[in-house]
Amino acid sequence: MPDTDTTTAAPAIACSGLSYRFGSSLAVDRVDLSVMNGEVFGLLGPNGAGKTTTIRVITTLLPVPAGMVRVFGHDVAREKTAVRRLLGYVPQQLSADSALTGRENVLLFARVYDVPRRERAARITEALDAVGLGDVADRMAARYSGGMVRRLELAQALVSSPRLMILDEPTVGLDPLARTSVWERLTEVRAATGMTMLVTTHSMDEADRYCDRLGLMHQGRIRALGTPEQLKAEVAAATAAATGAPGPPPTLEDVFRHFAGSGLGDNDHGGEFSDVRGTRRTASRLG
Repeated sequence: MPDTDTTTAAPAIACSGLSYRFGSSLAVDRVDLSVMNGEVFGLLGPNGAGKTTTIRVITTLLPVPAGMVRVFGHDVAREKTAVRRLLGYVPQQLSADSALTGRENVLLFARVYDVPRRERAARITEALDAVGLGDVADRMAARYSGGMVRRLELAQALVSSPRLMILDEPTVGLDPLARTSVWERLTEVRAATGMTMLVTTHSMDEADRYCDRLGLMHQGRIRALGTPEQLKAEVAAATAAATGAPGPPPTLEDVFRHFAGSGLGDNDHGGEFSDVRGTRRTASRLG
């Protein structure tokens, strides 16, 4: 259960001077970042930008070696248990077990999150209904489509009633209809609960359509921060200043290219070979 003593006035996420090294490689370089309570924040950037490492620090999967990270006012370095009680996390890699039913998968996570026994049945049903899987909850997950599997993983994360949902490439490997279905459910859950969401995605269309604000990372640093429209306006102004004439209205892909350059980076050791392999396996199974 979320910690009701946590003040709602505090930002959902506050990072100050966050840095992280893997040996001599600086994966995250003095990142300052705030995610406001109730917003959908998109963390964008090319592979190797530092996104995965940043998320792993926020979710307590990695320590905080330098700087400060708080989740709803809780210090991630010193209050790991309190922070974990506030989080729901949907990773890139599949977390659903095909040998279990949808309901059994969510039950497993209810136990992991220590949902009180007397509340489990109702909370499981509520989570499954929230993602549109109530009618197929007792079907084996092996028989779910790719979009249904991803929605099942949302239910797993929702069963603890988190105040902050962190979604790492939530629509990876899905077809356009399945991607739309996942985002529709996320939008409905957010509207009903006021949940804060931190999302990583390589889909500029998703980021433009669904995120309130965006942070674009490159080589371990936040290079741009603002609403999609603010970032596009910034790139339009930079283009006009450089060419002496206004060009066509920039897209979010133009913003990405402007701040990330070639988009190539190799400093994010949070995304190692095993993660790439797992992501490809996820895409293959969901496809």
